[in-house]
Parts: sequence; C-alpha cells; structure tokens
Amino acid sequence: MPTRRAIIASLAALGLLPAAAASAAMPVFYRNRGCGCCLAWTERMAAAGLPVLMEDNDDLAGLSAKLGIPPGLEGCHVGEIGGYVISGHVPPGDIVRLLSEKPDARGLLVPGMPVGSPGMEMGNQTERYDVLLLAKDGTASVFATHG
Repeated sequence: MPTRRAIIASLAALGLLPAAAASAAMPVFYRNRGCGCCLAWTERMAAAGLPVLMEDNDDLAGLSAKLGIPPGLEGCHVGEIGGYVISGHVPPGDIVRLLSEKPDARGLLVPGMPVGSPGMEMGNQTERYDVLLLAKDGTASVFATHG
C-alpha cells in the first residue's frame, strides 16, 4: 500500500494538490528549469525512503547563497531536510547518516555533477567525489567519499 507521502507526492506531481500543501508534508528542493538529473536524484531519494518534491527556480545561485552555501560549492539542486541544507547529488545514505548523527552543521554538499553520483549514473562510469559537511561558519570538510 502506498505511503501517505507517496500519495501526496503523486497528487502534487499531477497538479491535483497545491505545492504549498505538498511542501508541508515533505521537503521541497529547487533546480534549474528542465534539469533531468535532478529528477533522477529525487527518484533515488524516494527509493531510499526520503521522498522530496522538486520545483524549478530561476535563481538557484541566489537561493544557494541565501542558504549559506559558499561560492564554488553549489550543486545543481538545493533544499532542506530536517533543518539541514542539502545541495547537489548527495547520496541518500549520507543524508540518513546526517539525520542520525545530527552534527552541529549547516548540511551536506556535493559541488558540481559528479559522474556516478545519484542521478548522474552513466553505465559503469564513475568518478571519485566527496560529500562535504558544511559547518556553520561556512567552512567545509569531507563527510564521505564515493566512487
């Protein structure tokens, strides 16, 4: 049987539920208009039990800056989960770890679009990339390494 969140996400995606009502039920992330890899990332999130809504935003750089993400560390989508900023193709397992450990930090970042990260799969191709923990002072350290 579908979960309540899955039903809400489906209704919102079909335009049968206003985005405001849907966003009250699950986190909302923002992407550049038409970015397909961002939607693929939401599928990986949902499969891991972390469903999110994805909406277009014409000022992703401004939104990232407002959320405290330093220039050059932005990802191709951004939002918040559990009071933490998540930017880019952060693997769902790292988000689960973040929410479990609850570090005193702003959130997690994957700058750019690394091949092989969730939503950026290209067959067997992968590149090594780091998931960065963004401290409240704006500095970043490695939280996890993949690839």
